[in-house]
This record gives sequence, structure tokens and C-alpha cells, in this order.
Amino acid sequence: MEDVLAVYTRPHDPARPLVCLDESSKQLTKETRVPVPMKQGQPARVDYEYERNGTANLFMMFAPLEGWRHVKVTDRRTAVDFAHALKDLSDIHFPNAKQIVLVQDNLNTHKKASLYEAFPAAEARRLVERFEWNSAGIESGVELDRELPLQNVSIDLPTAL
Repeated sequence: MEDVLAVYTRPHDPARPLVCLDESSKQLTKETRVPVPMKQGQPARVDYEYERNGTANLFMMFAPLEGWRHVKVTDRRTAVDFAHALKDLSDIHFPNAKQIVLVQDNLNTHKKASLYEAFPAAEARRLVERFEWNSAGIESGVELDRELPLQNVSIDLPTAL
């Protein structure tokens, strides 16, 4: 844990952005009755009943010193999904970074091996070297259930949703 605290106290370096990554599985629900819209002097009414409509996985990526957040939504939480989230982080969101300082929890899919499962060896090795890997133990500090302001947040949704 001291290693991660040392990472958090480093000075800001735009060439090596600090990015925290965590994920959360969320149940998707569907209304069973049409909500009643708000009227003058009466709040909107939504029935408590719902229908289960599958699940989705949220990869939350947060670069606190850059003022940047991104949510990648996937159908599942697999090693391959994690690998694709890292590839997007490297090649789309921080393509000009010399190296990305990654802080994450120690979930079973949060391994360099996930990149080798998803990509050919040369591409996996390129991506492994794009990151400085740091484990924060159980939790990385990104709280997905807490309400965050929606400014500066981008969300990727799978086309199947």
C-alpha cells in the first residue's frame, strides 16, 4: 500500500498520466408500468416494480490530475474485456503519453496475462510496456456507486445495449 501512496504523491507529469481503474457489475432493469410524469404540485411517480433486464459491467477510468474520467460499458467482465479497456486507454485516450501510470485493485483479471489472452504476443507486449503497473490491494479508490458530476465524463456503450 505504501507503494501506491508514493505514486499518488508524485508531481503531475503529463507525459506519464496517473490513471485509476476499477470496475463494477450493475443489474439492468426495465419498467413494468409507464411512469406518471410530474404535474403542477405533484411529483413524478414511478412504480417500484421492475423487470430484470440483464447485467452490464462498467470499467471506470479516472485520471485525477488530468481532470478526466471515462466509463467503458461491456456485457461481461472478462480478461479480454479488461485487455480491450487497457488498449482503449493507451491508444485512444492517452496515445501521446510516454507511459501510463496505472493504479488498480488486484482482481483476478487485472493481470498482464489478460493482454496476452486478448491480443497477439507482439501487441500484448507493446501494451504491457505502455503501463506502469501498480496494485492498490483490494480497492483502487475509484468509487463507482458514489454520484459523480457528469462534467468531463465520457461513456462508451456496447452496440448491443
